[in-house]
Amino acid sequence: MADGEIITGKTDGVGRLDKALAEATGLSRERVKALLAQGRVKVAGEDASSASAKLAHDTEFTIDLPPPVPLDVEPQDIPLVIAYEDEHLVVVDKPAGMVVHPAAGNRDGTLVNALLFHCRKDEVPRLSGINGVERPGIVHRIDKDTSGLLVVAKTDAAHEGLAKQFADHTIERRYLAICAGRPAPREGTIEGHIGRSSHDRKKMAVLGKDSSRGKHAVTHYRTIRTLDSAALIECRLETGRTHQVRVHCASIGHPLLGDPVYGRDPKSLRRLIGELGFRRQALHAAELGFIHPVTGEKLHFRAELPHDMRELIDETAR
Repeated sequence: MADGEIITGKTDGVGRLDKALAEATGLSRERVKALLAQGRVKVAGEDASSASAKLAHDTEFTIDLPPPVPLDVEPQDIPLVIAYEDEHLVVVDKPAGMVVHPAAGNRDGTLVNALLFHCRKDEVPRLSGINGVERPGIVHRIDKDTSGLLVVAKTDAAHEGLAKQFADHTIERRYLAICAGRPAPREGTIEGHIGRSSHDRKKMAVLGKDSSRGKHAVTHYRTIRTLDSAALIECRLETGRTHQVRVHCASIGHPLLGDPVYGRDPKSLRRLIGELGFRRQALHAAELGFIHPVTGEKLHFRAELPHDMRELIDETAR
């Protein structure tokens, strides 16, 4: 299917409207919700807008996919480290300091600008258009000052398939981080809803396991190496919430070194960190694994720690 066409059919099961339409069309539930909000869905001949509406078996539906919006993000010839690429998707090892997609204050120099140049075919950019003109191909993201792996969709089919895996929490994600102090116990699970802080809307916060606000988040951590007033840890994510690793580590008293938002570096390390010029959170997306959304092949990728984090580890080693 492509934007600008009409999808018609019948639902296969009963239950929530967004779930039934997603299963019947292959669209993600988020895309279905957006189309419902735009008034582009009819069910049994009537306009539908509620994603939670209950649906009967074999209900006829029509979805009017909007035509593609002209892309207004400029391709830029920015070097990329490509871990994998085929006609459907590309896996990139993003450097720290690169914003993933354009936004206010960051109109160029982003990963999207670089990808639009890299993925051109006959001078036309080839990336999934599901997320709109500002974020073509972007299925998930990592923070500007976090380095490491992320997957980008070239086609809508790949985007839909990857989005479903992220929604189902079946994507394998392993981060390496350097945290302040030494976690005790050395390994464990951090769990709690993450949402906007009530004290600072620019920050996220752990709201508690039973909070009605925010979104459920689970991080499994393990200490790999003990350092001077710090530790190298791995974090495996069950969920993928905004700033999850940074917020969860800070919530147990071990914020990431260099994190300007959620932490304060140990006094004993501040001078060293300043001398090294380490000016970002010490976080790296080291492993990424998923099922190829088109071929069904199981894919797994690793990205080595960047130089700045290796240097920080060497200088704080006991």
